[in-house]
Amino acid sequence: MCGLAGELRFTPINQAPRPADLAAVERITHHLAPRGPDAWGFHSQGPIALGHRRLKIMDLSDGSAQPMVDNTLGLSLAFNGAIYNFPELRQELQAQGYTFWSDGDTEVLLKGYHAWGAALLPKLNGMFALAIWERDNQRLFLARDRLGVKPLYLSRNGERLRFASTLPALLKGGDIDPVLDPVALNHYLNFHAVVPAPRTLLANVQKLEPGTWMRIDRHGEVERQTWWQLHYGATPDERELDLEGWTTRVLDATREAVAIRQRAAVDVGVLLSGGVDSSLLVGLLREAGVDDLSTFSIGFEDAGGERGDEFQYSDLIARHYGTRHHQLRIAEHEVIEQLPAAFRAMSEPMVSHDCIAFYLLSREVAKHCKGVQSGQGADELFAGYHWYPQVDGAEDAFSAYREAFFDRSHAEYRDTVQTPWVLETDAAGEFVREHFARPGAPDAVDKALRLDSTVMLVDDPVKRVDNMTMAWGLEARTPFLDYRLVELSARIPARFKLPDGGKQVLKQAARRVIPHEVIDRKKGYFPVPGLKHLDGATLGWVRELLTDPSQDRGLFNPAMLDRLLNNPHGQLTPLRGSKLWQLAALNLWLTEQGL
Repeated sequence: MCGLAGELRFTPINQAPRPADLAAVERITHHLAPRGPDAWGFHSQGPIALGHRRLKIMDLSDGSAQPMVDNTLGLSLAFNGAIYNFPELRQELQAQGYTFWSDGDTEVLLKGYHAWGAALLPKLNGMFALAIWERDNQRLFLARDRLGVKPLYLSRNGERLRFASTLPALLKGGDIDPVLDPVALNHYLNFHAVVPAPRTLLANVQKLEPGTWMRIDRHGEVERQTWWQLHYGATPDERELDLEGWTTRVLDATREAVAIRQRAAVDVGVLLSGGVDSSLLVGLLREAGVDDLSTFSIGFEDAGGERGDEFQYSDLIARHYGTRHHQLRIAEHEVIEQLPAAFRAMSEPMVSHDCIAFYLLSREVAKHCKGVQSGQGADELFAGYHWYPQVDGAEDAFSAYREAFFDRSHAEYRDTVQTPWVLETDAAGEFVREHFARPGAPDAVDKALRLDSTVMLVDDPVKRVDNMTMAWGLEARTPFLDYRLVELSARIPARFKLPDGGKQVLKQAARRVIPHEVIDRKKGYFPVPGLKHLDGATLGWVRELLTDPSQDRGLFNPAMLDRLLNNPHGQLTPLRGSKLWQLAALNLWLTEQGL
């Protein structure tokens, strides 16, 4: 788990190679220091320059230092992430005659690419973004994991391609005009702040799509391929499986996903919310023989009649399994004080209230361990959200999804932004409509699950966890996003997911492991009531942020701002989020990025 950066300087045909701008790569790399506080390094050779910040997890020695260069193979690598099955791949490569000087996953990637090229990617079980320079072919290979757990941001002009693990770091290289993309702004305001790849909020910065690789030579010629897609529907031998049969398969796959994510040279704890997903992780880890397990929970002040913690459930699990439990309660004033820092850590603006929860919890966790397991992904894979029953069986699946999930109608969006930013077309809506029309997910609820698993999950929960944990040099591992479990979930019919308030098959698996009290309960979230209900000092802070003339970027219609500020509790999205907070979050992110 680290941060990577680099530049490929383009060379016109029949001209001498131009050297990469190493100084720009150094500026970008040093801005990634929180992601990799343990070490750093650079490699520059003609048109390529690579930078790396390292967080030591798999191999604590300097043998896995990056950028890793193998002059014999003619390859150089900068890599962010963790490959959990690297010992098995290492054995396979050794059988082919490869020898190794290090004990980690980085060298396995380097030699695996030499052996198999792009065919290496489907062999990997893990989270990753990587850059490999082929010295002899003068080509750069970039790739991102199946579900985009690890980010990779790109900026290209006629002179060069630059890339980095975060958008703010990429800007530090200079030479990027940070103009907003109106289509991305439409997505942000409608699609619950999700801006699907390759777009970002900035028109001149893109992100590599999940499950995609790109190869680009020193002349700027590009080859791109999607190497993984998620398909729905049971295989012929699975069509007769009943709930019990699917439950056994889910439990077995989850057990394997949890166990393989304990492979590390450091202790790995658990972010324990007290819900089914994180509680199941604790139960399976103790079942696997992890005795000295650290767990971490966070809570906030109550607001708007809503409780700000779920300690009664996290405490229950911690006592049941005898974990070394750490409980953190945050006062309202600290939320306000720390919000700017949390937004500085965001690669793109995010509106979920639990961003600040993850940020502050990660600050505490990083004092005790370098790695944690976290339960993100289960709701998107196993239909845990309230909108799936609304979409299930709908005659018009797109309209049902839009009504249940989107923050605004197209008309309200037009009233929210000032004239220069108005799009006549419903860009976010058309994106979802096109996604629903793709083959591979015939049922309405499967269309919604596929969209949420491969798009919304990537650019909301997964990005949130990556950004907030890495701000403190903490590696978060998400076993529910093990590709084997993800592919299994897509084959399970919706009739085994939707009952029991959603996630039926996963809850049935959990009943075989953990106390029923955390299963038979109302669904909870990481609650931050003060940001949801915008009371007291928090409301005053948001009002000042949105009405300060020095912060006016000509984005939002003043009449809409007045309407929201005059009724902050009555203007909620279908997901019960604050429309006022959504606008404030964008303003705050732009301010904290110096834009």
